[in-house]
Amino acid sequence: MSYAIIRTGGKQFRAEPGKSLRIPSLLGDAGTAVEFNDVLIGNDGTGVRMGVPTLSGAKVTGEIVKHGLEDKIIVFKFKRRKNYARKQGHRQKFTEVRINEITLG
Repeated sequence: MSYAIIRTGGKQFRAEPGKSLRIPSLLGDAGTAVEFNDVLIGNDGTGVRMGVPTLSGAKVTGEIVKHGLEDKIIVFKFKRRKNYARKQGHRQKFTEVRINEITLG
């Protein structure tokens, strides 16, 4: 089973062919092809290859499935005895990407 660890949006994700990932929001419409060149670790079924810090020539290609919003989180700030309380909600945007191919170069 081949997989790769990619970095996008300041986070790291494990990508496998045929799987879908929810990553921080990317530009592009649904159906658009995307390519990730920031591959940190790769496994082609025979052995693990690690980059220093990235694998040269390695890339992961995928296709944008949809855009959306994560579940709402509540940000609540409070200082006792000071009559201070603030409540705010936040929904992070995401892009769902289906991984098509992993090339380790």
